Amino acid sequence: MKTPLVAGNWKMNGTRADALRLARGIYHGMKNLHRVEVVLAPPFTALATVAGVTTKSKIRLAAQNVHWEESGAFTGEISPKMLKESGCQYVIIGHSERRQLFLESDLMVARKILAALNTGLLPILCVGETLHERQNGKMRQVISRQLRAALKGVGENAIDKITIAYEPIWAIGTGHHATADQVRQAHRWIRHCLHQLFGKNKVMENRILYGGSVRPENTVELARVSEVNGLLVGGASLKAIDFLSIIRDFAEVKAGVV
Repeated sequence: MKTPLVAGNWKMNGTRADALRLARGIYHGMKNLHRVEVVLAPPFTALATVAGVTTKSKIRLAAQNVHWEESGAFTGEISPKMLKESGCQYVIIGHSERRQLFLESDLMVARKILAALNTGLLPILCVGETLHERQNGKMRQVISRQLRAALKGVGENAIDKITIAYEPIWAIGTGHHATADQVRQAHRWIRHCLHQLFGKNKVMENRILYGGSVRPENTVELARVSEVNGLLVGGASLKAIDFLSIIRDFAEVKAGVV
């Protein structure tokens, strides 16, 4: 398995000055942190600013969204090439907020995945069910559909470049994360789906992250779930002290230190 990955999604928060302070705080706090890959996803306006901090460090830069075309009459959109030029290595695709608030379809997500890969960006593909879907026993059905649709055009030689993030929509921003058993079941199902789509040997190294009200208080519990290979952190990544605590605790649990 690849090195565990902890990503901070800053969403639509902060000016460039705020982003610079936060990135610097994380950068300086990580000097003694090892055994984990860290990714920061600031707003589009702060990508270049944060890149100035992360370029010569082990921290990787991600965008929160991308368009599937290289250029054209798509007002307000950002192309994969633009993200590469801004210093991005990763891009978050299919986040539940994009799917729900901006009506991104499975087809749109699939097109973005291919565009990112073709430009050399590493996708972090988000999947997850709503509360209604979970209550009706459709978690597996929803995740299977999302994975099959998003990865339809991905070849066997490219699947290892994709990270999957399980984010139960009912746990995002609610303060209620999924239980360890719920996370374990969902991550096992995701791995099963990947095995079916690409074969077991092709997806052994794919990381599956958990995202959904991740906080310093529940990091150790989540890290102890062997099927969790990393975290996608929202609000808690907006404070350097909290994000660093999450990184440290996750890395130590996975390394068997605690």
